Amino acid sequence: MSDNKDDRRNERRQNNALQGFAVYSQIGFTIAACVIIGVLLGKFLDRLLGTSPWLLLVFALLGMAAAFWTLFRLAKRR
Repeated sequence: MSDNKDDRRNERRQNNALQGFAVYSQIGFTIAACVIIGVLLGKFLDRLLGTSPWLLLVFALLGMAAAFWTLFRLAKRR
């Protein structure tokens, strides 16, 4: 009987660890993706419109803002 309880506890700990890892990896991926998309979009528009480096800077900042907004929503959900 005791072994069964220990097995369930260990399984719960493993599940909690995996859920924590999933959340932290999502945070890193979200930050990187938002900033990279903003930078790439800014570079593309700068080349298209000849406004270098202004749109790159604007969209990089917008990407960072989107990353923080998403992190805020994730933290609020937890």
